[in-house]
Amino acid sequence: MTLSQRTSIGLYTDPSAVESHRVRLVLAEKGIGVEVVEVAPEGPQPEDLADLNPYAETPTLVDRDLALYDPRVICEYLDERFPHPPLMPIDPVSRAKAKLVVSRIDRDWYQLLGQLEQVERRGKPAVRRQLAESLAASADVFDTGMAYFLSDEITMMDCVLAPLLWRLGYYGVELPAEAAAIEAYAERLFARDPFQASLTRTEQAMRAA
Repeated sequence: MTLSQRTSIGLYTDPSAVESHRVRLVLAEKGIGVEVVEVAPEGPQPEDLADLNPYAETPTLVDRDLALYDPRVICEYLDERFPHPPLMPIDPVSRAKAKLVVSRIDRDWYQLLGQLEQVERRGKPAVRRQLAESLAASADVFDTGMAYFLSDEITMMDCVLAPLLWRLGYYGVELPAEAAAIEAYAERLFARDPFQASLTRTEQAMRAA
């Protein structure tokens, strides 16, 4: 299946991948109408994906004649293309600081999550422990009295964190008791209508009772 038209925004998305989920969450938070095509890595690939993206991977966003394929680039583009509600600060200093936080989440926590998807079974306990300990070490940052991550309004940082936190239990990552603030923060995010709207059936099943 390919995107039916280029007059609207379309997204090729992996129904289970955290990188695709963060893009879908930004779209949902902004209420952007989008044509979504789910692309499973092991399934048939859309005919035009390789033409749109030299890596033929997801997520890939199509907006008229523009094709974007890096999740950070996609999310920043969406925030600038559809400025309300804003997910990144307007002033350059605060914006740069927010980008650094997103970069650190990618490098410190997303990389470990990616390892859980790839390493052999005997190597998983060490990676699970490393991710749990790394998150727990930052627990005080989640316990500031603000509703969201360092903010009383939803931001891009929350859109990056929420898909990662949603997957912890699925990959067997158990946070220690001292990380209770992270658990509470995660539940606040998960209860939001845009977050629920961002979930695929595959992702819903990750935390099925």
